[in-house]
Amino acid sequence: MKAICFYFQIHQPYRLKTYRFFDIGNDHYYYDDFANDEIITRIARRSYIPACEMLLDMIKESGGKFKVALSVSGTALDQIEQYVPEFLDTLKALADTGCVEFLAETYAHSLAALQDPGDFEYQVKFHSERIERLTGQKPKVFRNTELIYNDEIAAMVKAMGFKAVITDGPKHILGWKSPNYVYTAAGAPKLKVLMKNDKLSDDIAFRFNNRDWDAYPLTADKYLDWIASLPQEQQLVNLFMNLDAFGETQPRESGIFEFMKALPRFAAERDIHFWTPSEVIAKLKPADVMTVTHPISWADETRDISAWLGNVLQQEAMNKLYSISERVRLCGDKRLLQDWNYLQTSDHFFYMSTKHNSDGSMHAMFSPYDSPYSAFTNYMNVLSDFMARVDAQYPAEIENEELNALLLTIRNQEHEIEMLKREVEMMRNNIVKAQVGDFAPDAEATPAEEPAEPAKPAPKKKPAAKKPAAKKK
Repeated sequence: MKAICFYFQIHQPYRLKTYRFFDIGNDHYYYDDFANDEIITRIARRSYIPACEMLLDMIKESGGKFKVALSVSGTALDQIEQYVPEFLDTLKALADTGCVEFLAETYAHSLAALQDPGDFEYQVKFHSERIERLTGQKPKVFRNTELIYNDEIAAMVKAMGFKAVITDGPKHILGWKSPNYVYTAAGAPKLKVLMKNDKLSDDIAFRFNNRDWDAYPLTADKYLDWIASLPQEQQLVNLFMNLDAFGETQPRESGIFEFMKALPRFAAERDIHFWTPSEVIAKLKPADVMTVTHPISWADETRDISAWLGNVLQQEAMNKLYSISERVRLCGDKRLLQDWNYLQTSDHFFYMSTKHNSDGSMHAMFSPYDSPYSAFTNYMNVLSDFMARVDAQYPAEIENEELNALLLTIRNQEHEIEMLKREVEMMRNNIVKAQVGDFAPDAEATPAEEPAEPAKPAPKKKPAAKKPAAKKK
């Protein structure tokens, strides 16, 4: 018996508009609404919506035996709600089947786990609460941005109460081991680790429509034969990919939807099941401890974090951004906090990569800029304006500790004023009730009747005259 654990990611960043040096201080809106609307709407209609409808059909036709996991970034949720709100209904329908598990991640799809543990924890909790409101599920399994993971991140994830984390399974980490097992994290022994089977995942996500591939064309029958032929003790195959592989990366004309729909039928013939991540960790015991001292990811050939922090441009932008993180977290300005989230999205740093060859072409394909240097310049212009706005509210001359103390004093005063207002309001209500009670109408009078006149007070009786005392003889 074997099991397939499917995980699909839905993510879109808020792309920045062209923001010039002379806009700094004059224009505080940073986003290319036209591009964001066009891209999320196009991908939702070509990929996300039909792919999720396909998953619904597969769940129904298999009698609930087909199961998957989804992770939707906060920036994607915000754009879906803004531009394609009908897609939210489809996501809710998937949650209602009981066969789809929604995972937690950073709300901003950020690199906060590498830069700011405090903001990392805040974003994960914020995202989990949003997912619970949308789906009714409280996430139990975590996936970090771009599957970035190491032992330190594992400890932070476990401290937040998650039972498992999913990540990539690069060869330089696995060595002789296989990704087809459950592992425990070296940084948190009670946290389970699920690792992506790179080859079998990429066969669907990237090679499916490649006519030069020696396994082309890929059929459901052939694919499941590969899984069934794995060693008997390897009971788990983790297939992690972007949902836009269906209809966007792999066009509908390639037959990718028909391939997926055929999987449950051929899987049943081979006693292959479909489990969610939570089911995997409940049914399978860990095979070993997985130690990851340096961060890994599922990006580029190196499977490390060089896609976002591999050159001085990216490092400079990242350091500048997180140099103000403590001040931003102290503020209560919703607009500043929203911009802070959107500017943290990892895609902005991905566009600044100066890699070449196949990795470079991948970065260029997704980037809206002419070059990494244009991406850096545009982002730094926006960041300069944002930092000036933060500094206007929380000047850099004031130490964070002093600023925090001042804000705490202000908040305490606001709380005290609010309590006093409530006390005054309660006293007013009590006075009004007392006055109404003094002149309350007869209890037997109905609302439609005139209240009875108050009874006149009885005349005071004169005190009885005392009889004269008898005279003493």
